[in-house]
Amino acid sequence: MTTVPNDYSGPMTSSTTRGPRSIRVDADDVSGALARSAATVTKVSAAAAKHGLAQRDVGSTGAGVQPRWDKDGQAVVGYTAYHQLRLVVRSLDTVGDVVSACAAAAGNTLSVDSISLDLSDRTPLERSALDAAYAHALAKATQLATLAGAALGQVRTLQEGTGGGWVPPSPMYAMKSMGGAMDSMPIQAGENTVTASVTVEWELVDPS
Repeated sequence: MTTVPNDYSGPMTSSTTRGPRSIRVDADDVSGALARSAATVTKVSAAAAKHGLAQRDVGSTGAGVQPRWDKDGQAVVGYTAYHQLRLVVRSLDTVGDVVSACAAAAGNTLSVDSISLDLSDRTPLERSALDAAYAHALAKATQLATLAGAALGQVRTLQEGTGGGWVPPSPMYAMKSMGGAMDSMPIQAGENTVTASVTVEWELVDPS
């Protein structure tokens, strides 16, 4: 028998960006902080929708209110409300415009915590990588069997490895001030790697 492990990696281009946007507003009391936060979230959501984001692409991932203390930490001087939104932009060409519109809507209360690149649908690419990994394993096994003066028989075991998956690139972008009229934030898609791993065990048979 012959056992052949094989990995296959193929380059793919990102088509989607994901990232949290944090809104933090100050007020003298809790109700005021919450009201300002809610109003800002509404403006940011409207700006995102105006630039093509569907309702499913805008979601809250966290919110709350915290007291603000004086410099000695003895007395509460106000409250800060925070709200974190997750935005999914499905066209890389519009990322800068979306971020700029959200910044204009929220002003200096907005911060972009990070931007991550993703593939909108990895399933077909993962299937292609798996097909290629098996084809490579078969080619290697056939060569080894020929060198040994044998031929490949039936597959005895077939296992998909645990090393497969998708490796995202580090996004490249130019960060500008969050306040006022923010310039567009260009995003470079770069290349991702979709990887599949298989281990196949064949019987060796007489080539005749």
